[in-house]
Amino acid sequence: MRSLMVAVLAVSGCGKLEQVGRAPEFTGLEGTDQHYAMYSANLPEDIPAGTAGDGSSLWSGGTASLFGDRRAARRGDILTVVIQIDDSAAISNSTGRSRSGKQGGGVSDLIGIPQRLNDSLPEGASMGDAFDMESSSTFKGQGSVARKEKLTLRIAATVVEQLPNGVLRIEGQQEVRVNFEMRELIVTGYVRPNDISRQNEITYDKIAGARIAYGGRGQITDVQQPTYGQQVADIVMPF
Repeated sequence: MRSLMVAVLAVSGCGKLEQVGRAPEFTGLEGTDQHYAMYSANLPEDIPAGTAGDGSSLWSGGTASLFGDRRAARRGDILTVVIQIDDSAAISNSTGRSRSGKQGGGVSDLIGIPQRLNDSLPEGASMGDAFDMESSSTFKGQGSVARKEKLTLRIAATVVEQLPNGVLRIEGQQEVRVNFEMRELIVTGYVRPNDISRQNEITYDKIAGARIAYGGRGQITDVQQPTYGQQVADIVMPF
């Protein structure tokens, strides 16, 4: 029995043991409905400014012109991602359940058979009250969640791919080292060129499939985390 319990604990904790000392991983976008949608139908195409005429027009829609569109539009272009998260959530619920039951039965008279059986039963026993059962159960549960998050950041991201439908896939990484602590910011996702402002900026709420990570690594972060042995014990120990 003990060996079976150890085996069950080992199997159930095997997946969690792989995460010891590692940060939670993002869910991949490949293979999802959103991923396939990005590579399917094309978006309506706009006629670029400055294409009409014989080339002698003073107006030009190129990025090098005075009034040209300098927004990121192709692979290798850079744009600014503005992250302003101010979210809060509060959830509270309670559950109560109660049940009780009682059953009884017996045979007091059946052509004299119960009376004959009563003589052979132990003292105090009778077929008139053969069984009597009572049961009751009570359950109460209560839970609450209170969370508040606020984050204001700006990061430069690079267009790493232009999809067939015109959507841009962006990735941005930023690292700042202060003494012996490294702060890192990572952002990835899909954006529409039309959502990029004239200042070549886009807010995080316009990024489809956004993956934003803000954390750090270094001596301070290592001290704040439990040791590997403690993490393994928390996973394996059932109590």
